[in-house]
Amino acid sequence: MTGVDVTALDVTRDRRRILHGIDAHVATGGWLAVIGPNGAGKSTLLKAVAGLLPYSGDVRVDGVRLRDLPPRKLARTIAYTPQNPVVPPQMSVREYVLLGRTPHLGYLAVPGRRDRAVADGVIERLDLTGFAHREVGRLSGGERQRVVLARALTQQAPVLLLDEPTTALDLGHQQQVLELVDLLRRDDGLTVITTLHDLGLAAQYAERMLLLVEGRAAAAGTAAAVLTPDSIAEHYQAHVEVVAGRDGRPQVHLVRPRDNARSGPGRPSGDAGGKTG
Repeated sequence: MTGVDVTALDVTRDRRRILHGIDAHVATGGWLAVIGPNGAGKSTLLKAVAGLLPYSGDVRVDGVRLRDLPPRKLARTIAYTPQNPVVPPQMSVREYVLLGRTPHLGYLAVPGRRDRAVADGVIERLDLTGFAHREVGRLSGGERQRVVLARALTQQAPVLLLDEPTTALDLGHQQQVLELVDLLRRDDGLTVITTLHDLGLAAQYAERMLLLVEGRAAAAGTAAAVLTPDSIAEHYQAHVEVVAGRDGRPQVHLVRPRDNARSGPGRPSGDAGGKTG
């Protein structure tokens, strides 16, 4: 049982407060999507929960304070993928993914049969088998993003933090990645926190959402409660239509402002085609 509790979390960097009193709870096997406009503090929140940034307040994993976890125990508990990871270009995909087993190895130990089996299984499930012996530096951005996720899943930590995991992926691989994460969540009780710019994707997969705006929690709750047209218009300055899908989850569709839509493609919004007096 590995839930995550965040209480009164503040993060200050270079004397500027980035997060202000954030509270969040993710039950074991739950999925929280952290959403918000650019610069809201989403990535900072994930880094703090991963133990990568100093903070005030409290973060607990399975009831244990994050600050009390030794580094190896922390790495066995939380797997984190950054938005822009730095990967060694000369390392093969399989070698890089195997690095996810490091927290489970003894000092100076090398990966054993079980470690290789775990890595190969994840590589296969993420459609990377054909790239297993290719150098990471020769991959496309989307392929590299899947490799970084594969390393995190190979870690087999009960808490998974993903910062924009679908940004560089095509439509099919976006669905493949999120379906795999959801399968692990449901079957293995994986606790997931993601940041996602795509509100439609976030609504399809996350059980709960946290909307951050300028470092503060503007809304929290189910996708239906958070993703309202008024809220999106206020915080994203976007015109949207929100409808319930077949499964009851909200679907978010961009709607062109009336004046622009009325003018049609290639035409000004005024009556340029009429006669002048």
